[in-house]
Amino acid sequence: MTENTQMNDANDTVLEVRGLSVDFPSRHGAVPAIQNVSFDLRLGQTTCFVGESGSGKSVTARAVMNIVEPAVIRSGAINLVDLKAGQKLELAGLDPDGVEIRAVRGARIAMIFQEPMSSLSPVHTIGEQIIEAILLHQDVDAAEARDIAIEALRDVKISDPELAVDKYPFEYSGGMRQRAMIAMALGCKPDILIADEPTTALDVTTQAEILRLLRGLQESRRMAMMFITHDMGVVAEIADQVVVMLHGNVVESGDVDSLFYAPKHAYTKKLLKAALGLNHAAARSRTSEDTEALIQTRNLSLTFSGGSRKKGAGIKALDQVSVDLHRGEILGIVGESGSGKTTLARVLMGRFQPQSGEATYKTRAGKTVDLTNAASFRDRQVYRELRMIFQDPYGSLNPRMTIEQIIGEPLLVNGIAKGEALRKRVGALLERVGLPASMMERYPHAFSGGQRQRIGIARAIALEPQVIIADEATSALDGSIRAQILDLLLDLRDELGLSILFIAHDIGVVRYFCDRVAVMHKGQVVETGTAIQICDDPQEPYTQRLISAVPVPDPRKRHLTTATATR
Repeated sequence: MTENTQMNDANDTVLEVRGLSVDFPSRHGAVPAIQNVSFDLRLGQTTCFVGESGSGKSVTARAVMNIVEPAVIRSGAINLVDLKAGQKLELAGLDPDGVEIRAVRGARIAMIFQEPMSSLSPVHTIGEQIIEAILLHQDVDAAEARDIAIEALRDVKISDPELAVDKYPFEYSGGMRQRAMIAMALGCKPDILIADEPTTALDVTTQAEILRLLRGLQESRRMAMMFITHDMGVVAEIADQVVVMLHGNVVESGDVDSLFYAPKHAYTKKLLKAALGLNHAAARSRTSEDTEALIQTRNLSLTFSGGSRKKGAGIKALDQVSVDLHRGEILGIVGESGSGKTTLARVLMGRFQPQSGEATYKTRAGKTVDLTNAASFRDRQVYRELRMIFQDPYGSLNPRMTIEQIIGEPLLVNGIAKGEALRKRVGALLERVGLPASMMERYPHAFSGGQRQRIGIARAIALEPQVIIADEATSALDGSIRAQILDLLLDLRDELGLSILFIAHDIGVVRYFCDRVAVMHKGQVVETGTAIQICDDPQEPYTQRLISAVPVPDPRKRHLTTATATR
């Protein structure tokens, strides 16, 4: 419905949300997702929504777009303000599939998502997808829409937009795909941009580029931006206003400076403590390089064929890589996406075989094993002593298996335990990672992201390994949950005498968690040193660029954006 109002020219509020509540239906009645949420979005300002998974951030964003099905908007008002016409359109009461709300989505309110690859159609070119949105909301023909799409790609700093417009999503890098999503969202020049975790899956340098881009576009177009994130460093860099959510409720809101320097709610203080804690190394004894090396690589090189029709051409994933992992050490491997971090891990786990170089592992029995030989992993001892924790706590657990089956499987396969002995062993492992043994009969869908990662850790330590390779094991987690998982791994390292190869793109995590760090760039190790030295006094230009891209959790020390916050 539309309401004529006398608008104040000085008022730049473009969205008013008052008392918004959304419920999910269930067999046992309605389950509240968000309750009594109120906030405003203003032109030219960024309002960041923070909170852990399940706090209601994304549900709030989807409610603004009226796309909450199967949930329902129980109560509250969402007023979209037309400042020129002096009118308000109440969105919550509109038919979610009706003409009125479809005219708003994409045209006046646009949204970009966390994972661009799953948000873009893989069988249509980038240009076709942007053009579709333009034709839907603007009175232009196909040729004009194509010109607008090319200009949108140019605005988001994609090189050669006349050629890029005809490429498919798989031909774009992660950062380019996110730029394409932004171009699609901004093609119709909306008043409001909703960004739901748009940089979480990106490495720090690409994240910095996307944040600068969004801030610049917001300033030039004077949009209101609703930015959802769990990274307090990102909040400090871009926010004008902040809304803190917990269990579906807004527990605190205000301007960014006040929130960081005078937080009122205990949960806000907890989030800030977790973010600031990563600026310091964990209080623990550090290992010495004099200890025995369990894993050694020397001049590992691996080239993937393909990518060019020229004979012999390919993608060089690893180029003369030499690193050591010492007994009791946590070695961080950092670098941008495509630097070779995960490829190195997969070589060490026998998934890829390099064309040249050596990689060896010393077992508990003192035997030296060649990790470049896939047959080595048929050795049951190697299989038990080298274990892996994966990045995605959702995708790495079989949804059709109970937690007892997931954790117990390696014990059963290796003939270590079965029956009641297996149940007791699984229960003890769950308790060791901070979960009650009574949860073992549940399935993965019943757990939060942090709980699932604890289950993954329990599975990894089930065989009492000597070495754990953790591939971005905390990147998908919220700040406070991430800190808990890191502390759990530190405790397990000390308790079980583990050595950990920790792959990450979050420099704050590396500073807090790792003893030494190897920095990778384009398949090469460009610098190694202690975590403190790499983070505080990097020597190589690439490492310096990597460190400088890290968002600082202090709004008074912004450096990723040149914009001055409007408060």
